[in-house]
Amino acid sequence: MSYTVRSLHADEWPRAKALRLEALRDPVASIAFMETYGSAVARPDSYWQELSERRAEGASGTQQIIAAGPDGEWVGTVTVVMEEAGTTDWAGLPVERRQGHLVGVYVQPGHRGIGLTEVLFDAALEWAWAQGAERVRLLVHEDNARALRAYRKAGFVETGVTTTLGPAPDERELELAVERPDPESDL
Repeated sequence: MSYTVRSLHADEWPRAKALRLEALRDPVASIAFMETYGSAVARPDSYWQELSERRAEGASGTQQIIAAGPDGEWVGTVTVVMEEAGTTDWAGLPVERRQGHLVGVYVQPGHRGIGLTEVLFDAALEWAWAQGAERVRLLVHEDNARALRAYRKAGFVETGVTTTLGPAPDERELELAVERPDPESDL
């Protein structure tokens, strides 16, 4: 089965909204995402339009990657948020180096286990490296075994950093185990 993996376009906000709402209905959504289906579905269309504009191809600082199946249906997504050295991230963790933070990872159940997550990550990493990221990381709930397996398979390793996003320190930081590619290597 062939997939198309590319950046989101701003005018595709209805499809981005639909995929996000689908992700928020996943059985592990309560530990995988920072919002609920109820709060997301209540947001006005203007919210989804603005979010897609910020995450669209060519927008600065954030990039959403989508995967479409052979029939054009969107079946997966990941978003990269660039974080600047010397700041703190949205979870309150210090940012020591310019980094890409992968968020909103979702692949439909019928498309899991075939390498699509890695393909989405490859596109996200390519964009992050092009933005000058020195490392790429993500946070995952310690009870989200499926996601932990997928991220490890994609080359992410635990850093030992945990953070509290709920009542207990349950989010683990993972970072890509490989160094940023040398931009001179293609010359």
